[in-house]
Amino acid sequence: MPQDPMDFEWSYWIEWGRERILWLLAGHLLVSQVSRFLVDKYKPWCLMVYGMAACWLLLGIKGFAVILLHAAISFAVAQFQLSLLTWLCTLILLSTLRIPAVEEAKRKWYDNENEYYLLLFTVSVRCLFCTSFSLEYCWHGPTQKSSHSFLWMLAYVFYYPTFHNGPLINFDEFSKQMRTQEVFSVKTNLSILIVGIIRIFFWWCLAELMIHLMYIHALYSSALPLESASYWALGGLALAQVLFFYVKYLVLYGIPALLLQMDGLKPPALPCCVSLMHSFTKMWRSFDVGLHRFLVR
Repeated sequence: MPQDPMDFEWSYWIEWGRERILWLLAGHLLVSQVSRFLVDKYKPWCLMVYGMAACWLLLGIKGFAVILLHAAISFAVAQFQLSLLTWLCTLILLSTLRIPAVEEAKRKWYDNENEYYLLLFTVSVRCLFCTSFSLEYCWHGPTQKSSHSFLWMLAYVFYYPTFHNGPLINFDEFSKQMRTQEVFSVKTNLSILIVGIIRIFFWWCLAELMIHLMYIHALYSSALPLESASYWALGGLALAQVLFFYVKYLVLYGIPALLLQMDGLKPPALPCCVSLMHSFTKMWRSFDVGLHRFLVR
């Protein structure tokens, strides 16, 4: 049975996942576990080098250079230790994504639109990570120079599980947890991995069933069936759409969250079921927990 093709986000990330990203995440897991077992002290730097290599492989040398340049500019601006300058720098860097001449030049780097969009999404998410680091530097830079060095910024920005689509984890949480050397247990890690894979596979199957059987987004893209539907049917469609959105992000955030756990880090909580919420105040706080913590911080 053909699937509903109208949900761009799901189709896009599933296609990239099958082609390359899942394999690169598996490579990250391997590097992480080997470094935790053999050289736990140097784990952040091993993961940083792997993240840079994965970025280079997927986005090319020019895409890698763009992200590195954004990080370098953000770090240079952070030296002034003015939060307002940091925010201004972030807005300017984000605005460069919408300059027609720059867009056209970047499109020429890639063979198709999907590859260009991957760069666009990745740079947008990296801007949030650069902002988090820069603000922490503004607040704590002079007293904690060793933990707010450019090397630590690169380890944070090029951390691969959260590289393309998040979830967002604040730099202060990331650096504290990365420095904590926990006792490595193969048995514990293996059980976390197996349970995590089973859960994510279940969520993925559920999302695929919804997108192959319900055609929620296709119905929303056409005015005719909506005009003839009753209010109850429209309410049901709206509920189905937000439930699919919830299941989709259980998968999209569940995979990086599992890898964060395997790296000895505590990931942001996964989205809370939308059926349990009665107000958008709670929805905002408990759906994208990483983004909420970033804004509160």
